Amino acid sequence: MSIGADISLREYLKKYFGFGTFKGTQEIIIRSVLSRNDTFVLMPTGGGKSLCYQLPSLISPGTSIVISPLIALMKNQVDAMRSFSTEDGVAHFLNSSLTKLAIQQVKKDILSGKTKLLYVAPESLTKQENIDFLKKIKISFYAIDEAHCISEWGHDFRPEYRRIRPIINEIGAAPIIALTATATPKVQHDIQKNLDIMHANVFKSSFNRPNLYYEVRPKVNAAKEIIKFIKNNSGKSGIIYCLSRRKVEELAEILKVNGIKALPYHAGMDSETRTTTQDEFLMEDIDVIVATIAFGMGIDKPDVRFVIHYDIPKSLEGYYQETGRAGRDGGEGRCITFYSYKDIQKLEKFMQGKPIAEQEIGKQLLLETASYAESSICRRKQLLNYFGEKYLEDNCETCDNCIHPKTQFEGKKYIRKVIETVLEVKEKFKADHIVNILTGDLTSAVKTYKHHQLEVFGSGNEKDDKFWNAMVRQALISRLLIKDIENYGLLKVSEDGYEFLKNPYSFMVTQDHEYNENGEEDALGPGQKTGVVDEELFNILKDLRKQISRKLNLPPFVIFQDPSLEDMAIQYPVILEELQNISGVGVGKAKRYGKEFIEIIKKHVEEKEILRPQDMVVKSIINKSGLKVYIIQSIDRKRSLEDIADAKNLEMNDLLKEIEAIVHSGTKINLDYYIDQVLDEDHQQDVFEYFRDEAKTESINEALQELGEDEFTEEDIRLMRIKFLSEMGN
Repeated sequence: MSIGADISLREYLKKYFGFGTFKGTQEIIIRSVLSRNDTFVLMPTGGGKSLCYQLPSLISPGTSIVISPLIALMKNQVDAMRSFSTEDGVAHFLNSSLTKLAIQQVKKDILSGKTKLLYVAPESLTKQENIDFLKKIKISFYAIDEAHCISEWGHDFRPEYRRIRPIINEIGAAPIIALTATATPKVQHDIQKNLDIMHANVFKSSFNRPNLYYEVRPKVNAAKEIIKFIKNNSGKSGIIYCLSRRKVEELAEILKVNGIKALPYHAGMDSETRTTTQDEFLMEDIDVIVATIAFGMGIDKPDVRFVIHYDIPKSLEGYYQETGRAGRDGGEGRCITFYSYKDIQKLEKFMQGKPIAEQEIGKQLLLETASYAESSICRRKQLLNYFGEKYLEDNCETCDNCIHPKTQFEGKKYIRKVIETVLEVKEKFKADHIVNILTGDLTSAVKTYKHHQLEVFGSGNEKDDKFWNAMVRQALISRLLIKDIENYGLLKVSEDGYEFLKNPYSFMVTQDHEYNENGEEDALGPGQKTGVVDEELFNILKDLRKQISRKLNLPPFVIFQDPSLEDMAIQYPVILEELQNISGVGVGKAKRYGKEFIEIIKKHVEEKEILRPQDMVVKSIINKSGLKVYIIQSIDRKRSLEDIADAKNLEMNDLLKEIEAIVHSGTKINLDYYIDQVLDEDHQQDVFEYFRDEAKTESINEALQELGEDEFTEEDIRLMRIKFLSEMGN
């Protein structure tokens, strides 16, 4: 359908979508599609990509085929299109979630001409019955959404996407519009080549999102940092990304027990649960989604105020797209990433076993991500450079590196040396090889190409590889070096680089961050020390414990063990809820013995004017972990301890440690059914009375010496100690 004056197209926009004006380059893109040109659209999240194919679909004869990667995304898009129309049949999706009856209705609506947009997954497109059906209908054009999935260099590579062009040829050619929010020049080239649209009209919007704040933090006590951040941004919507499903569920649970309205989301959940969770987030019944990258593609929530990466993403494209879900309405959007180089090493290990070419690609993408995280250059400048866009401002004022700049030094001679080395090896090698030459690292590749015989070999050995990698990054950011688009990673010298060699100028370089290599905390359970023990308070608490033990006629260790008192003398809990976070203190013990302890701690804090640590140990979910729940439930069902140990592949010693931890944290359990089988009543009574009346400590060795090693085993004593602590302490 031809469109007349500008006002006509805007009338269609107003009629179908209620908008008075187009956003950015939308109008010119739509005109390209309506003129039946192949079109490539690179537009950041929130730029309005969907409209670029939705409006042409409604005003073109026939049905447009929209190829989309996720069922949830299709459903959202179809629901949105139906909300703009009086006819439900205007948009449909065709995928594995539909019943046969529903598929019949979809096909009926398409054949009748009602359906203007048909969303299909690439997997559905490959089915012969669908190909045969689509041959019968008039197709206005094909829209390939999330087109970066085509490229092996893209962050969401889907092999099925590479089969789209042959299938289109089989169904029947029609114009193609490919759309993505993230594509480096390499990925763009790969998409166009694979879809055979090398001569397409290309529309690139700026990748700059000025309202987003970017920050990278060392991954130390990340869960606590996240809780503190969310509590300081109460009521705001946010997404937290983790790489593993296990971490998603664990972190969501930690947030929940700390009073944050959060739910997990990952591909291992059934579709109904995922849909419900997504709806609750959109309806603001929950504030935070903890998710794998399965969540977010196409999510139309404009007021996400923060996106946190608990784990570093696998690529900068992934990072850019995921952070792009913050502040789509132009309002506040904080993007915080926790980084430890150990995470990069973990991701590299995951790639082992994959084809060599895939490993190479994955490794290169990871190096880019690590470079971004570790660099002290303006985050915005780095991101835009990565996507082939130049950012000219000296200070973006909305990233951690610009707000808190690091020390600078003159880097002219180092940058010059890097460029000269690239030229020495005829521009045929990647950054790591250049760095190995400069540092004098005699790798097999250096030997093979005889580069150890070059004059530049070892000429930079006064600095380490990290320093030289930073120099390469700086040269790339400044466009003195570029990466070959066809042979990704090979360094080439740009015209600016040649000019720099002829006429060197001052090149100020920023020192990179030094990230803590210890990574994050080992566990989020109790017992984590965040400071120095207050010896005065510790002794006061010991005296109080002694008084209570005498009053109750119980050994002091039954009430609280020393590690618990030490933790109290570090954390200063002043309410029962805080006391429950302390090492070895669960709900039961806190309620039974806690009142006097928190009163004395509160008095001490006030008298000494102590400033309590703000990042209190967060509530632990250690007692809710799958193993502990399994053990408690199995004991409730009176399963033998041997069976429980076998089922979880544990040694008996390890199982008893788990049971002891459960009891120490205040949970009452009953092992009588098992103890009765291994110890007679008299022996049970001897051990019980020893712990009640004689024991100075809970030591197993002392108990064995007192009671006789010829009559009891260590396991007997441990079982009875569990019984005693559970009955008397909990």
